[in-house]
Amino acid sequence: MAKKITEINASSMADIAFLLLVFFLVTTEIDIDEGINVVLPPWTDEPPPDVKQNNRNTLAVLVNSRNELLVEEERFEVEELRDYTKKFIMNNGRDPEMSDSPQKAIVSFKGDVGTNYDTYIQVYNELRGAYNELRDDLTRQKTNGRKKTYLALDPLSRDSIIRDEIKDILPIRLSEAEPTDFSANK
Repeated sequence: MAKKITEINASSMADIAFLLLVFFLVTTEIDIDEGINVVLPPWTDEPPPDVKQNNRNTLAVLVNSRNELLVEEERFEVEELRDYTKKFIMNNGRDPEMSDSPQKAIVSFKGDVGTNYDTYIQVYNELRGAYNELRDDLTRQKTNGRKKTYLALDPLSRDSIIRDEIKDILPIRLSEAEPTDFSANK
């Protein structure tokens, strides 16, 4: 007795696979690396004003291609950078090698084209962290401890006056220079 073999109709399988492919393409979210969010000053066609900047008001922070941190041409550990930066900014003219005031203090940060991305981000975080901690300390002073951090101040309430005052006292003057190839100079 011969057995009859039944076949499965597979003609619609291609259609189903195509529909599934389209479904997954449409519903899948792709993560996009946004980089570092930095608010840039507004664009202007006017040339920058001539500013005679006192060298003592500029803190030069360099990271070379060997991921070595140099602050004012001296080797530093990343862990020491935040406290040193805070000391530099809040010097108020006491130490003649450091800034005259927080309003005049500029932190100039420059990397090498061969700098490791993680090292660059660590140094950048320490520099921004120094400003954030100083602003948080000032916030606690101005609010008698009512607000713990600068970011806790509501920009849409009466806290906006305190926020503006803190921004005037402690402006974030962090200059990021375009990376150069330091190894080419040797």
